[in-house]
Amino acid sequence: MTMMEALLTAGQRLAEALRAENEALAALDLGRAAGLADRKIKASDAFAAAFAAASRTGARAEGPARQVAEDLTARLQTLGAENRRLLERAVTVQSQVIETIAGAAMPRRAGAGYGATGRRAVPRQAQPLALATRA
Repeated sequence: MTMMEALLTAGQRLAEALRAENEALAALDLGRAAGLADRKIKASDAFAAAFAAASRTGARAEGPARQVAEDLTARLQTLGAENRRLLERAVTVQSQVIETIAGAAMPRRAGAGYGATGRRAVPRQAQPLALATRA
């Protein structure tokens, strides 16, 4: 396998990993997306290594491989941009869920609202009471 073939194969694996993760993120299936993260990292590392090796040797895509490389480059750019957008959305959704749960778990202070007169409501307290008994 030539350096260029190795690079194209690694690029196709990365594109597939991104596509799978994007599909999970678009469905907000964050558990599945998290499970695919390792696959994406390995594919990204393999692609980076293949790119570095091809660059060191001066490998160039020529003939039909050139069009395949250009198409793959465009596909990776599109998938990468979509992956970033979907990851940002997932982080936002997760943050909102956490904030909602934290807000629901926090105790509410009595008297934090406003009373009928428009002034801050004062928490009601029992009136003092004195008892006297005769025996």
